[in-house]
Amino acid sequence: MTEAWVRHKPGMASVKHMPVLQDGPPPGGFAPVRYARRIPTKGPSAIAIFLTTFGAFAWGMYQVGQGNKVRRALKEEKIAARTALVPVLQAEEDERFVKEWTKSLMWEEIIMKDVPGWKVGQSVYNSGKWMPPATGELRRED
Repeated sequence: MTEAWVRHKPGMASVKHMPVLQDGPPPGGFAPVRYARRIPTKGPSAIAIFLTTFGAFAWGMYQVGQGNKVRRALKEEKIAARTALVPVLQAEEDERFVKEWTKSLMWEEIIMKDVPGWKVGQSVYNSGKWMPPATGELRRED
């Protein structure tokens, strides 16, 4: 392409004779360039996040405390019920023990009738202290 065709002017002898077409700023200048770091402030502030987290934690701990109170009350109720049942269960066991002990003494009398000086029901230990017999020995093997 020739200069005449590009600039729509008659050709020139040298580049020096060409009219200067230099780009420049628009009238009034360019808008200022933002080079500072500007982070948008989206979302809650740090104090709002902290207070929300603290509030959730406090509410959760309150709920744990309420659950502990309920559990403690249920545990106390269970202990009270068991304590009330102990005399009844002990009476039943004592009754069973007396029946089995009587049977045991009868068997002892039958088995040891030929041994001279044997006293039925007398302890074979000489500690001077009364010790209850092991009740497991008097249970039936059904």
